[in-house]
Formats: sequence, structure tokens, C-alpha cells
Amino acid sequence: MSRRSPATERRVGVLLLALLAALLLAACGSSAPSSTAAGPIRVVATTTVLGDLVRGAGGDRVVVESLVPAGAEPHTFAPRPSDLRKIADADLIVMNGLGLDDWLRPLAAEAKRPDAALVELGVGLDGVSYIVGGGHAGEGGAAGDASAPPGTPAPGEEVNPHLWLNVAYAEKYVDRIADALVAARPVEEDAIRASAAAYRTTLADLDASIRQRVGALPQNHRRVVSFHDAFPYYAAAYGLEIVGVVVPVPGQEPSASEVAKLVDAIREVGVTAIFAEAQFSPKVADQIAAETGATVVATLYNDSLGDPPADSYVGIMQWDTDQVVEALR
Repeated sequence: MSRRSPATERRVGVLLLALLAALLLAACGSSAPSSTAAGPIRVVATTTVLGDLVRGAGGDRVVVESLVPAGAEPHTFAPRPSDLRKIADADLIVMNGLGLDDWLRPLAAEAKRPDAALVELGVGLDGVSYIVGGGHAGEGGAAGDASAPPGTPAPGEEVNPHLWLNVAYAEKYVDRIADALVAARPVEEDAIRASAAAYRTTLADLDASIRQRVGALPQNHRRVVSFHDAFPYYAAAYGLEIVGVVVPVPGQEPSASEVAKLVDAIREVGVTAIFAEAQFSPKVADQIAAETGATVVATLYNDSLGDPPADSYVGIMQWDTDQVVEALR
């Protein structure tokens, strides 16, 4: 019997969930969020990182729930029936798009939410240099169409979805979030715009700090290997060179030939650090390090927040940069 990929298993899970969710909605009834209702704007985000960006943009005018818990993986996440209730009750639903969290779409359709309530942060952003060919099987998604901004990949091209690891791109996420919050609650526009502007200033300072710190590293100390293909936007923005990845697809072990090729590449160019994410086992990375003499740093964050001080978007970017600079110094 052939082994199903994580993406296939997730699609099967979503279909089963939809059947259960239909019963749940029928039993609970539905409530239509109001654009003029009192109280904070209720937002559901797919991941804790996106949820924190919503908090930064909306300030005290939002209440945010994240479907994927902290420390879990959006690539392999299986939604629960209770998630449909959260989506049905939300004023706004926020996802990244580009294949990272496409499991949200059938849930939103099942909850009978209009397209206007669903915000894709990563698709069709003006001024973004999308990295094509960096998506994973079942993850990388198509972005854009004929009317999309210049630089947007053509339909069908696989795109790496981890745009927010370039802080300048996260600022664009904040702008899109603010616009969506204002559309959902026009009477709160002044407060939302003020909060988003203040948060953008914080992010601009963060971006400048990362550029200065990584830019101080010698050029020949900037070659790295990452656990999976989550950091190309960080590398491109801040001057690192990613020589390879430990696993081509999260949740699947690399083949012996893939490991051998990576070991050869590490030795050839003198990579000194392998960066792995906190939510993954570093076992394979440790094996590669043992063969090459590279150091493994297994405490980075990208798709999920962690414990303090990595419990916010600003926190994970500062934490990751601390680890990168210390390992490559």
C-alpha cells in the first residue's frame, strides 16, 4: 500500500471535518457578525504569528484566536470541528495563503462566510519579490493573476509562503490587516489606523536592527543550512546564503541520497551552522552535523510563536537573529 503524503492526509481530514462541522453548525445555529456591533473586532487567524500581527495592527480594538496552537505546524495541522464554530462567529478570518494554510478555505465555505470576511495576507502584494520554486509538496501555492502587482508569480507557479520572515514584508501584511479591519468596522477607522501606524514604526526599527546585526558578520560566515525551506525571505533580506535544507517536506525524512548531497555541499562551501526550528526534532540535523563538523542551532521559530521571549512576532524575529548572529559570529 502506498503511503499518503501529509498534504493528502490533511485533505482527507478536512473532508471528514466538514461532515462533522455541518452537524455542529446545524445544532448551534449561526450568528452573523455585524460591522457596527459594539465591542472588539473578533478575528480568527490560522497561525499564532499571523494572530500576533493582527494584534499589533488592531491594538485593543481586536480579539484574536489562532487555529494552529503555538508550537504546532500549519503544514501538517488537522482542523477540529470546534474550529468551524470559531470561523462562523468571527468578524474577520485571516490566512497567509500561498499554500501554507489552504485547509482553511473549505472550512470558511462550510461556515458560509462571504469572501469579504476572508483575508489572504501573502497573495498579490505590491513591491514583493516572490521566491518561486521554494514551495513544498502540498504547501507552495500559486499567487496572483493578470491583474496582480508586478513581480507576482504566474498562476500555477509554486511560491515559498514564508514572506513574514522579511520584516519589511510583514509591514505590508500589517497594512492589509488594517484595511480589512477598517472594512469590517468602519466606525473604528481612526483607532485602527493609529494602532497600525505605531506598530509599523516598531517593525521598521526591528528591520533596521536585524540588517545592522547580520550585516556586521563577515561575508564568508554567512553560508547556512536550514531545516526546511522556511527562511529564504529572511536570507534574501538580510544577506545570508542558504546552501541547502535538511528536509524537503516537513514531516517526511530525507532520503539517503539527499542527505549525502547535502553533506557534500556543506563540506564544499564550508557551512558552519545548521538551523533547525524548535517544533521539529533535530535528529537528522544532528546526524549531518556529526559528519560535517557544523553546529546545530535547533531553537529557531518561523511558523509559530514560542515561550517568552519568543512569544510575539517581534520576539521571534529578535530571537532568531540572536541565534543566527551568535552561531555565525
